[in-house]
Formats: sequence, C-alpha cells, structure tokens
Amino acid sequence: MEPSLRIEIFTADVAASAAFLRETLGFDERYRQHEGSRLSYIALDRGVARIGVGAAWEAVDPQARHVPRGAEIVLEVDDIEDEYRRVMMAGWPVEGPPQKRPWGLTDFRLSDPNGYYFRITNR
Repeated sequence: MEPSLRIEIFTADVAASAAFLRETLGFDERYRQHEGSRLSYIALDRGVARIGVGAAWEAVDPQARHVPRGAEIVLEVDDIEDEYRRVMMAGWPVEGPPQKRPWGLTDFRLSDPNGYYFRITNR
C-alpha cells in the first residue's frame, strides 16, 4: 500500500485558517478537537489532499506575522481557472492572476489568515 500525505500547520487562530481552507479553497471539515473550551485542532480534506490545522504551542504576536519562508503548500488541481474563480468569489486576495511559469505549469499564489503560503497549480 502506498503512503498518503497529510500536512499540519500550527496557527494562532485555528478557526480562521480552517475557514480559509473551507470557504476559499473548498476543503471539507472532517474532525475537530477541543482542549477544554479551546479549539485545538481541525482536520480537513479535499479529495486526497489532507490538512490539519492545530493550535500553536506558543502565542503568536499578530504584529510579527509574515509569510513563512522556505516552504509552500501546493494544491494541484485539474482546472486552474475554476480554482481562481473560486478564490475570487470568496473575496480572498491573491498575488496576481494565474501565470504560466517557466517550468510549464500555470499557478497563482495566496496566503491564509495566519501567513501560510499557498500555491494553486494545474497538474
């Protein structure tokens, strides 16, 4: 059996990142966990793409937020124009419209409310 891959991101605002994934990128919520009254984890998926959103271990200063460097979350899709329309209809800011890249794929880029960098690309 082949392995599957799930990534987990840790944020100051679990609900905001999960809402971004649901409302902007079309993920479905599969599971949520609380520690006492605090929302601590939400598991989401879209097809075979799985992302877990967990509460950050340490408080994050909102003034210190920036797009993380050195990693990006890539969502490969069949129809890049449909995905771009989905994001535009959700009202989420993007870096620009889909662009054909030198490596032959077309993509567009955006960040979630907690600064995680997403690249949406065609297969």
